[in-house]
Amino acid sequence: MADKIVIVVQARMSSSRLPGKVMLPILGESLLFRMIERLKMIRHEAQIVIATSEEAGDDIIEQESSKIDIPCFRGSLNNLLDRHYQVAKQYNADIVLKIPSDCPLIDPQIIDQVLDFYFEHQGQFEFVSNLHPATFPDGNDVEIMTMACIEKTWKEATRQLELEHTTPYIWENPDKFRIANVAWSTGNDFSMSHRFTIDYQADYEFIKTVFEELYPSKPNFSCEDILVLLEKRPDIYQINSEYSGVNWYRNHLGELKTITPDQTKTIAS
Repeated sequence: MADKIVIVVQARMSSSRLPGKVMLPILGESLLFRMIERLKMIRHEAQIVIATSEEAGDDIIEQESSKIDIPCFRGSLNNLLDRHYQVAKQYNADIVLKIPSDCPLIDPQIIDQVLDFYFEHQGQFEFVSNLHPATFPDGNDVEIMTMACIEKTWKEATRQLELEHTTPYIWENPDKFRIANVAWSTGNDFSMSHRFTIDYQADYEFIKTVFEELYPSKPNFSCEDILVLLEKRPDIYQINSEYSGVNWYRNHLGELKTITPDQTKTIAS
């Protein structure tokens, strides 16, 4: 019997920099809808679950989940590790995929590529990602954990950043876990130069424009399609380029021993 894959999409309305970003409109539907639509395009069979908080402000996410016929789990606001673990338990996962809801341009083929690597080496690794270190354009984040891996992490992780970001305990303890990383087959590293994720208003404008340009003629557009578009239309690349390379690592460099300063960028406030 095949391993049960559960994709956990963490989503909440209370983003500090762009509140309500997951419900912003993209071609007549929410950003969350468009993200789930892309996750459904993967080749591997998987159960998708939207994991939000118990806060009243996140009722709208549960309503949207119901509208798009995707199960919704509600748990801790700030302990994302617990949210992922509880979803994994409730849905009898063998493998958990962590896909954050701020990646609406994620390429289904990249998800499949990381899953293919895991299954080609089944039994060899407990954690496989494509972001430690990252090489793909930011916003194609895939992290795969076995059930045993996430359970061990849930039992042992204690630091706030480990609870809030789910997987740092795994990265930071390579002696405790069998870890692998999938690099971009092109040999390029666009992780600091290309930003397909959403945290700022400019990111929303960029993502909305990419969808408007590519989706009508090709709903399953790929990462490569986006890069071709940006080559032709550097004005689109420029929309959010000032934030390229900016990620949550910048606030935790003193706490993360497996992250170096060149893997993030600080912007002037």
